[in-house]
Amino acid sequence: MSGTPALTQAEAFARIRLLRSPNIGPVSYRQLLARFGSAAAAIEALPDLASRGKVPYRPAPADRIEREIEGVRGAGARYLFHDQADYSALLDAIDSAPPIITCKGRLELASAPCAAMVGARNASAAAIKLARDFAAALANAGFTIVSGLARGIDGAAHEAALAARAGGTIGVIASGIDIAYPPQHAALQDRIAAEGLLIAEQPPGTEPRGRHFPSRNRIIAGLANGTLVVEAALQSGSLITARLAGEAGREVMAIPGSPLDARSHGCNQLIRDGAVLVSSPEDVMELLQDFTGAPRSTYRLGEDAALYDYSELESADPHAGAAAIAGLLSAAPIAVDELIRQSGASGAAVQMALLELELSGELERHGGGLVSLTGIGP
Repeated sequence: MSGTPALTQAEAFARIRLLRSPNIGPVSYRQLLARFGSAAAAIEALPDLASRGKVPYRPAPADRIEREIEGVRGAGARYLFHDQADYSALLDAIDSAPPIITCKGRLELASAPCAAMVGARNASAAAIKLARDFAAALANAGFTIVSGLARGIDGAAHEAALAARAGGTIGVIASGIDIAYPPQHAALQDRIAAEGLLIAEQPPGTEPRGRHFPSRNRIIAGLANGTLVVEAALQSGSLITARLAGEAGREVMAIPGSPLDARSHGCNQLIRDGAVLVSSPEDVMELLQDFTGAPRSTYRLGEDAALYDYSELESADPHAGAAAIAGLLSAAPIAVDELIRQSGASGAAVQMALLELELSGELERHGGGLVSLTGIGP
């Protein structure tokens, strides 16, 4: 396990254990680090913070973390923590950035200008050719091509980027770093790990599940200045990636297609909703080369994620107002800012109340800084 001078082996171990503990997600993980100063101290405090639950709270067992670390090493991978120098600054800028990822390959690719390319698994031959042409041109212009190793558009983009004279590619997978998915892309995944960069958020040995793919998609969108959708149906994971890119303030681009082909309806709808229509790799380069953080695309779904000063949590009472905040919540998602306004409590107190509810299994976090009750708590 690799670390910086400020991150000891013991603290790195504690961070992995904290993130793998029940009901801990990226937001609550960062809040706990901000409040307690270290993962080791946060783990000690978890049982008290989660005391609302019906059963005693138990952090992830240490032996399970030891086995996980052995699995990462056995796969020839390494951990990368959110505050280490090699961690992508663009990815770290999104509100739900994964605090810890495992990776294999050339970490410097994530610091180069990145363009995400996604699209249909059952893509048309014309769309596959477009994906290859765009990926090759962008890679030769120095862009790192980011995609999700799926069949169709993803695979074509990765292969073209690997064959280009310059640039490179990043594959983000929904499984553990040691699991090839889909199986027919096992050789491609190995090649990306050797020549490009392979990233996984899930622990080694984790088979991909449906809930893992939106999480993977947010990493794809977060790594890049913009996301290009080559071909996609109306109900597709590619549109989730586009939505997440828009919520992160990145460019959302789409290649238009025939209205007679259902595989083009998603791209056409994206353009109608504010994504930038692109017809050549040069269009993408123009949008991304001088990206300043103010996208020309206006495609958005939902409010931008709220930003909080986590340093305020240091002075918050960990049990203040949890019952009152729970009384304001329902199954309908609501913005945290609205909870602060309606409760009259400080932002720090509301955040700690939400954290306590999350640890006890009563709170669910949604995109855009929204929260709701799960309905499974006490």
